Amino acid sequence: MKIWHQSLTSIERVPQYRDAIMNHVSRISRPDVEVVLHGMTEETYPTHYPGIYITHAYLQNLHREQFIRAALIAEKAGYDAMFIGTIPDVGLLEARTLVDIPVVGYGQGSFHIASMLGDCIGVVNFLAPLAEELRQNAVRYGLGGKLGPIVQTEAGFDQILAGFNDPEPVIVSFKKAAEKAISQGADVIVPGEGPMNVFLATHGISRIGDVPIVDSFGAGIKMCESLVDLRKNSGVYMTRRGYFNAKPPAEAVERLRELYGLEPSPDINSDRGLLVRGSDSSSVT
Repeated sequence: MKIWHQSLTSIERVPQYRDAIMNHVSRISRPDVEVVLHGMTEETYPTHYPGIYITHAYLQNLHREQFIRAALIAEKAGYDAMFIGTIPDVGLLEARTLVDIPVVGYGQGSFHIASMLGDCIGVVNFLAPLAEELRQNAVRYGLGGKLGPIVQTEAGFDQILAGFNDPEPVIVSFKKAAEKAISQGADVIVPGEGPMNVFLATHGISRIGDVPIVDSFGAGIKMCESLVDLRKNSGVYMTRRGYFNAKPPAEAVERLRELYGLEPSPDINSDRGLLVRGSDSSSVT
């Protein structure tokens, strides 16, 4: 089985995060599963930190095309599933209408797993402007009534990257925010961004007292594995009914992509990523 992982970061520009993802994915994925890590193009952001370029509706919407393009390439290149490794689930709905392989979002996967572990989902993140989007997404996923407090940590993106070498300040910051969410009713916590999730998993932070911390990457990869298995063994895959799920005619997709200056059919030779297999990882083109 081969899974395309797509980050909202330019992943090669944040080696601490990249390496931590590779180590974590190698631990959680099955021995027969290959996960190939992909990031945004290096030209997407002016620095290593996406920052304001993902926390405004219009700017984030522009990024959607990279996720949709990735889904088209993944299916064409023979991948079995795609994991959108960012909690806003950028491009999730659109990608699912275009490809028949499973596409799993960090946010949707985490919220559904959290809903089976507790009754009030808390989110601990460091990008406050995303709170409105996360609540809107939760409603779309049928979990709006279960999403409770969203609390920001004092530690931001750069502090979390530094925390892979000096973890204690980030752990203290996370626990402080998580305890605030718990005091407001949360009985299960979802880490609000990929770097936070992988940091916590790397350092073995899976509970705050009696409250579980969802491993969102673990949940996403395992959902990909399960959906691929269901398709293979039971013939089950997503609905094609309704506005949000129907697959548009291929010729219409190609014509309009060309009209808007996009590749009508993305080239699979542009698939460049980092392969993670078991405990071994290496570059792949």
